[in-house]
Amino acid sequence: MSHVVFSDLRKSYGETAALHGLNLVIEEGEFVVVVGPSGCGKSTLLRMIAGLEDISGGEIAVAGEVVNDLDPVQRGCAMVFQNYALYPHMTVAENIGYPLRLAGVKKPERAERVRAAAAVLGLEPYLDRRPKALSGGQRQRVAMGRAIVREPKLFLFDEPLSNLDATLRVQMRIELRRLHRRLGATSILVTHDQVEAMTMADRLVVMNGGRIEQQGAPSEVYARPASTFVAGFLGAPAMNLLGATIDEAGRLAPDAAPDFALPSPVALRPGAALTLGVRPEDMRLAAPGTPGLPARVDMVEDLGGARIAYCNVDGGHASAVLGRDAPWREDDLVVLVPDAARLHAFALDDGRRLPEHPRAVAAAAAEARGLVA
Repeated sequence: MSHVVFSDLRKSYGETAALHGLNLVIEEGEFVVVVGPSGCGKSTLLRMIAGLEDISGGEIAVAGEVVNDLDPVQRGCAMVFQNYALYPHMTVAENIGYPLRLAGVKKPERAERVRAAAAVLGLEPYLDRRPKALSGGQRQRVAMGRAIVREPKLFLFDEPLSNLDATLRVQMRIELRRLHRRLGATSILVTHDQVEAMTMADRLVVMNGGRIEQQGAPSEVYARPASTFVAGFLGAPAMNLLGATIDEAGRLAPDAAPDFALPSPVALRPGAALTLGVRPEDMRLAAPGTPGLPARVDMVEDLGGARIAYCNVDGGHASAVLGRDAPWREDDLVVLVPDAARLHAFALDDGRRLPEHPRAVAAAAAEARGLVA
């Protein structure tokens, strides 16, 4: 069943358009993460659902009811903010129970529902404490408890983990997913953090400039980005994007090494220019003289569990994930060799993913197997 439906949703501030006719359907019980850079419109979208921003055009429907003109309290949503928004003079129990108090819920029922929410979040030992006596992660759990206690139809999370340190962010990502599994409520979370987006979402919605750039399961969006924007935004480091041309044999010839041709998954006329995409994990370093793209290593980043080489390629930049024992160091002259079976092709004019031609894909796969062998 469709739980939240956006139909031609628009938002403008004077002459400036923030959202450009969004259409999106969110199913009941889904955990949808809206991700994008600052200013892309994701927080504006969330605030419009909650009723904290007016709608300039289009409709928002929640559980089959158009909510455009409903007050926030009538929409059945509970929002968890980035800054917790806790009352410092109230205890944890009082903070969690405050929405029920406003709604006129009797004290015995209020206490029972607060205890139930605290049990879900592991907050029972802290019910008599005030926010200043809690850690950042505990404060965020209190903010979530205040949302849970309302038993909403829809949870809205506005960058809820951005104020936490790295270790707490990992812990809270796990807790949010566990909470979602336990409650089964529809949830929408907005973030600019691609790791949060990839690890938490049932479905990912990538926004750019007030528009939906791509949506789908995180693994699908990562594996087949719909544009150079998505390819460059998702992934750490981002996908390598290199100029290339289709040669007379129908192969991909990178601009940085025209004599090094790769099998093409797209069928274009010879001479057609495009953007070649290669994930860093699909790029390896080899010694000079190996067929590939000549490069110089600018920096090797050691992350403990992985090492990443950032290279200069014909004045541009490309990166590759290294093995633990790879010998390469800064200033080494190397050759970048893409995995011929894992290439992406994008149009030069609008950056959209070029449709793969079945015959070209089959031929490219066969050629790639031959190169590996």
